[in-house]
Amino acid sequence: MKKDLLKLAVLSALAATASVGYAMQDMTSVLPNAQPGECYAKVVIPAKYRTETSTVVVKEASESVKIVPAKYEWAEERIMVSEAGSELRVVPATYGTVTETYEVSPASSQWVMGSVNSSVVANPGMLAMAKASGADIDSARPGQCFDEHYKAATYRTITEKVLVSEASEEIKLVPAKYEWVEQRVMVAPASRKLVEVPAVFETVSERVKVEDAKTMWKKGRGGIEKIDHASGEIMCLVEVPAVYKTLNKRVLKAAAATKVVEEPARYETIRVRKLVNDSAETRVAIPAKYKDVTKRVMASEASHMWHESSGSGMSFGKHTGNKICLQATPAKMASVTKSVVKTPPGVKRVEIPAKYDTKRVKRLVSDAREIRTPIAAQTNTVTKRVKISDPRMEWRPILCETNMTGEMIQGVQRALKSAGYAPGPIDGVLGYQTMTAVERFQNARGLATGGLTYDTLDKLGVDVAR
Repeated sequence: MKKDLLKLAVLSALAATASVGYAMQDMTSVLPNAQPGECYAKVVIPAKYRTETSTVVVKEASESVKIVPAKYEWAEERIMVSEAGSELRVVPATYGTVTETYEVSPASSQWVMGSVNSSVVANPGMLAMAKASGADIDSARPGQCFDEHYKAATYRTITEKVLVSEASEEIKLVPAKYEWVEQRVMVAPASRKLVEVPAVFETVSERVKVEDAKTMWKKGRGGIEKIDHASGEIMCLVEVPAVYKTLNKRVLKAAAATKVVEEPARYETIRVRKLVNDSAETRVAIPAKYKDVTKRVMASEASHMWHESSGSGMSFGKHTGNKICLQATPAKMASVTKSVVKTPPGVKRVEIPAKYDTKRVKRLVSDAREIRTPIAAQTNTVTKRVKISDPRMEWRPILCETNMTGEMIQGVQRALKSAGYAPGPIDGVLGYQTMTAVERFQNARGLATGGLTYDTLDKLGVDVAR
């Protein structure tokens, strides 16, 4: 039984060796001096590394050039751009409004048939007969009614002109005439300025080794090679080349410099306005305006000859049943609003002062100069791993069927699950899923691989009495 367990440990160690990518020393040529009930397996002690950093120059030292610009001062100069003169300005007339009331239809009265509110006008023959019969039609009161004949009043229409706007005059101005004269003025004198010529760099690539060349064991194919007559697996040692990183750095090709640029003087041409002819005035007469107003004028008054309806019932012969009544119509009035000149228009002469413009002229006080500042080289830190010890194989005590119970295996499975490594079902069986989780845990913690070692149990927090 012990011999079978040793063979199983050897096979497990070979499998672990295949997953380690480094050449390793085999320290297992002599079996350990084991006690009854103890199990040992060939385990892989991983290689040890340290991290080293080195500094690489990525940009050489140079210098920056700063230009202190030239200093100028400004001087102000007053220039006349428009001569003094005068102009005529219109003082407009002021107007007021007057409202007048005209009678467009005088008050009137007429005799109507039937009743006071009737719209049927009485016959003039009937009114004449009523008056001849002694009816006092001339003294009749509005609303008074008589019998029989009625003669209506007659009217004629006349047209009258009414003033709505008095005569006035319009003043027109002939504007003054000017001419423009061009004048050339210097606004900036000739000067010199320094212009920066930037430094020129070029990029140089450099290969830096970040990881040394190494070897690793991989499963091979082909003929069968047995180890200790216990395994048919083939392990091949392959070479992994070194890893390099390409770094780009800037190298100064031409230093920064300055050059002098001549700037010519600047001039501006301005236009000055000069008076040629003064402004003048012309007057245009505006006639008065009238409005035609139409009104009705009485031509003849109404007449009548009938008995009063409210009288004592005198007999005027055969009563016809006709009735006339005096119907009153009030006079109609119309209001006309007209515009009246309060003050006539006029002109006044206004003096216009000369106009000046102030120009600022730039004058050189001190020339431009340069200031050079050194720029330190720029470096980059490269980190690489350096191997300080090779992996090796050793015999280490492990848990196996001889010294392990199902309860202990469940404890291992629970600890793996709590650590985030899936061991499969918590069934107390040390199967493929559980051993795969053990190996992942060992690789992550840098522990020996190839079996369930006591160091692994300690890291999992599983207490096993030895």
